[in-house]
Amino acid sequence: MWVGRLTGVGVLTAEDCKQYGVTGPMLRAAGVKWDLRKAQPYSGYEQYDFEIPTGKNGDTYDRYLVRLQEMRQSVRIMRQAVDRIPDGPIMAKVPKVIKPPVGEVYLSTEAAKGELGYYIVSDGSTQPYRVRVRPPSFVNLQAVEKMAHGALVADIVAIIGTIDIVLGEVDR
Repeated sequence: MWVGRLTGVGVLTAEDCKQYGVTGPMLRAAGVKWDLRKAQPYSGYEQYDFEIPTGKNGDTYDRYLVRLQEMRQSVRIMRQAVDRIPDGPIMAKVPKVIKPPVGEVYLSTEAAKGELGYYIVSDGSTQPYRVRVRPPSFVNLQAVEKMAHGALVADIVAIIGTIDIVLGEVDR
């Protein structure tokens, strides 16, 4: 019954994802093998062995399966990270106040829901001139109209559930 209710529902093709700017598990469920941790490695991710789960149909069921596989890959990464922790105490000196360098920068990371990006313009003080966040929930939610076209009202719940939005992130 689970598979029957989710298969073929809320389809979003790879091309649709690109047009809407959809990232993360929704993009990978449409068959696009894109993960910032592999495409543009940061924070040492290039040292870890993990796969990028992808789907074939871009439907609600594929989004569900991709998220399950991503949890397994996360555990795989964590086990490798734990094995690399050196023996003994680990202490770091972290400043109480961080002053970003003068200039502008955009940095994105692969968050659980997709690309989480930060654009910062700094004059070198402790308070940047401008900060803009690109949240994945807000961007991915834009595709609901496309995915819901021709669907049943009951399907909307499953569609929104597999977008995995955080309303506080969308609301700002």
